[in-house]
Amino acid sequence: MNPTIPDLRQLRYFVAVAEEQHFGRAAARLSMTQPPLSQAIRALEETLGVELFARTRRSVELTTVGADLLPEVRRLLASAEALRPLAQSLARGEAGVLALAFVTTADYGLLPLLLRDFGARYPRVRLQLAEATSDVQVEELVAGRIDAGLVIAPVPPRHAAQLAYQPIARESLVVAMPSALSGRLGGPSTDDWHDEPVRLRDLADAPLVVFPRHLAPGFYDTIMDCYGAAGLAPLIGQEAIQMQTIVSLVSAGMGVALVPQSLRHLRRTGVVYRPLAGAVPAIETGLVWRSAEVSPVLAAFIEIVRAYAAAVGLERREG
Repeated sequence: MNPTIPDLRQLRYFVAVAEEQHFGRAAARLSMTQPPLSQAIRALEETLGVELFARTRRSVELTTVGADLLPEVRRLLASAEALRPLAQSLARGEAGVLALAFVTTADYGLLPLLLRDFGARYPRVRLQLAEATSDVQVEELVAGRIDAGLVIAPVPPRHAAQLAYQPIARESLVVAMPSALSGRLGGPSTDDWHDEPVRLRDLADAPLVVFPRHLAPGFYDTIMDCYGAAGLAPLIGQEAIQMQTIVSLVSAGMGVALVPQSLRHLRRTGVVYRPLAGAVPAIETGLVWRSAEVSPVLAAFIEIVRAYAAAVGLERREG
């Protein structure tokens, strides 16, 4: 131990003498004899380079410096005493930091549910949230800059050995279309969600607003497969990397978009959300993390994710 730094024992002795204002009573309180207590206080004063007590044969009083130092020492001791329960909380995942990234689509359904449950159970965990596309999240995970991510499946094969994955939600694709187009197709033209299905063939002439494939290949390929199953080749109009931007472009009349059903909660003037007629593909969202690095906080979050997945009928995956 560095001799120029007081130890906790000396600080506890200082508080006891300050409160008792008597070395004998302080020694009895500390279950020790008076000489070693006096020696410890003198050593503390030498370490600090100040006198903490004014001593006479009959009394001991705090000096001005000692009186000013006393509340600070009490705070230091309180912090030291909190270390053990804090360490235990960290080990149980009840405290700490969780760096979590998420795709835009999760922000309109899945993410709020998970964060609400996690926050209720682990209020002392500090969350660091960041919105990012699936490809960026995987790179951030591999680099160790985030703990976990909510991504659109699948995980890139080149990273599959490093990462664990748990599916959480699967949701059908729906059409986001300009309200004027919805009206021309004989459906409602008011801005909202409507249950009247629309055939993809009826949208064949409308430009498609979509994610760039390199950012979300699974999502992009699902949309292309949907058109392919209908015997159509989509007319790519615009590409955008954020769901909010895609829906805004639809609102501006620049095309239609196939989006996860939860996106209907993203309201935009001039946009109608409608289900697709016939067989409808689904988009899967899951949690991905480094399989070799699971902190107690992350383990607690994974537990909540797996409980949610089980409740909606998605299998648990090891990792």
